[in-house]
Amino acid sequence: MKILLVVATKEEVDPVLEMIKQPGSRTLKLKNAEVEILVTGVGIAATAFGIGNALHKTYDVALNIGLAGSFFKDIRPGSIVHVTKDIFSEMGAEDGDEFIPFPSLNLPGPYEIINETPWNNPVVAKLPIVHGITVNTVHGNDPSIERVFERLNPFVESMEGAAFMYACQRSGVPYAQVRAVSNYVERRNKEKWEIASAMKNLTLKTFEILNSL
Repeated sequence: MKILLVVATKEEVDPVLEMIKQPGSRTLKLKNAEVEILVTGVGIAATAFGIGNALHKTYDVALNIGLAGSFFKDIRPGSIVHVTKDIFSEMGAEDGDEFIPFPSLNLPGPYEIINETPWNNPVVAKLPIVHGITVNTVHGNDPSIERVFERLNPFVESMEGAAFMYACQRSGVPYAQVRAVSNYVERRNKEKWEIASAMKNLTLKTFEILNSL
């Protein structure tokens, strides 16, 4: 089995490499799989380009791991979730104070990406399934948080997820987007972020996924 492991930053994958005892490697040799690591950079454009460029090769599956913010207090920092629906929430148009969602514009292009046939991995299958939004601007303003929550009712947000899912769907590659919650979506307060615990849990879960191959 050949797997593409996609991350936005090397800090999200380096602890996994340490656990597998292959630090610094960008191609992991496992018992039943070969894992190529792609570090795209942060954001929609970097992710779309990186994955689109990488998928000229053939992979059996693609796995995206990373951090996310949670809109729900019961999805606590440190939780690991499986995002099976993701939306480019900022796609649309403004008409005065009104926001027109992209589907209402009747223009071609991606908006809502649904993973109808997720990767059939025993570890991924046990994760809580949520839907998310992908943004260029992370929410940190109470009125904008309220508006996007009323409009789309998302569980989590990231800056890459929908781009990863869209690229995989267009390329016909089975995939899964796995996220660790590092903070609540609220006014920006880095003192409340729990990145260390989120990274630890993401590392352990990724190791478990790879170890199940």
